[in-house]
Amino acid sequence: MPAFDKLAISTPQDFDFLVGHWRVSHRRLKERLLGCEDWETFEGSCHMWPLLGGLANLDDNVLQLPTGPYRALSMRTFDPNTHRWAIWWVDSRHPHRLDPPVVGGFADGVGEFQCDDELRGQPIRVRYRWTDTDTGRPRWQQAFSADGGVSWETNWVMDFERVAGAAA
Repeated sequence: MPAFDKLAISTPQDFDFLVGHWRVSHRRLKERLLGCEDWETFEGSCHMWPLLGGLANLDDNVLQLPTGPYRALSMRTFDPNTHRWAIWWVDSRHPHRLDPPVVGGFADGVGEFQCDDELRGQPIRVRYRWTDTDTGRPRWQQAFSADGGVSWETNWVMDFERVAGAAA
């Protein structure tokens, strides 16, 4: 059971730290769940804004991959009955595919969101983790587990830096 289920109740304000324009430094494994230790780095940008009176938000991302740029969208919705967030990811390389949402919340300043998914036809567990949300330099990490969450491989890290002078 993820730690957030035991510790706190999330609120619609949990993602307010991300509203605005950001430069994003990406670091991701070239291969996932194959024992790869080869990382690639690239830059990007993100612009996030709230919707539905704060019960949802969207961010528009540009990822400058070494093989060429693409755009992606994160959509987050808050359920006031369960006090949980759901997060979906869509990208321009596969515009008709909506990945399963990761679901979770924040506890002690850390956001954790998980779901079941597949990689190369095999079941995996996916985890998103938000940290440093109160520092002005938030960090997002993605990890996969092939053993139901017993062990995790972090495969993508995004470090955010607010764009100076950009309107939220």
